[in-house]
Amino acid sequence: MTVAKIENSDARSNFNRRMLLRAAGLAALAGLAACATVLPTGEGAGVSASAVGTLAGIRASAGLESLVPDPQLEQAALQQSGYMARGGRMTHSTGWGKGFASRVKGNGIAGAAAENIAEGRFDQQKLFDIWMHSAGHRRNMLDPRFTRFGLAYVRDGRDSSLRYWSLVLGK
Repeated sequence: MTVAKIENSDARSNFNRRMLLRAAGLAALAGLAACATVLPTGEGAGVSASAVGTLAGIRASAGLESLVPDPQLEQAALQQSGYMARGGRMTHSTGWGKGFASRVKGNGIAGAAAENIAEGRFDQQKLFDIWMHSAGHRRNMLDPRFTRFGLAYVRDGRDSSLRYWSLVLGK
């Protein structure tokens, strides 16, 4: 009789354990499904080409040569914009120990580089107007060391009018 009780107790314990694991799995899936509804969206890759004229005008006003769009720099910009949109905030990092320098290096970019970021409900022209009225951002865009750039944005999945912009400049 004692043996039967132990076996019965083990069966209940296994049943409870299975039910607990199923519930935890369903909760995890529900959490992932909720996350999927607020993922970043948008067509922000490939916008570097549309910024060539704007940046050329900005740099020409300072007697500097135009910048050339660069796919590696655009990839670094797109990564940053996506990270910011997923997190819902502006930052130059993409996680613990993954700052701007490591992201640039990870994209095969060597030498001097700089980054401008922005968050807002504005178009590309307004974006550059804002950056030109900020000393640090203006300095980055007018740095004579830079010859290439990548520009990207990602829309916030919760609010499609909100964009996270990144401009990466390099040699």
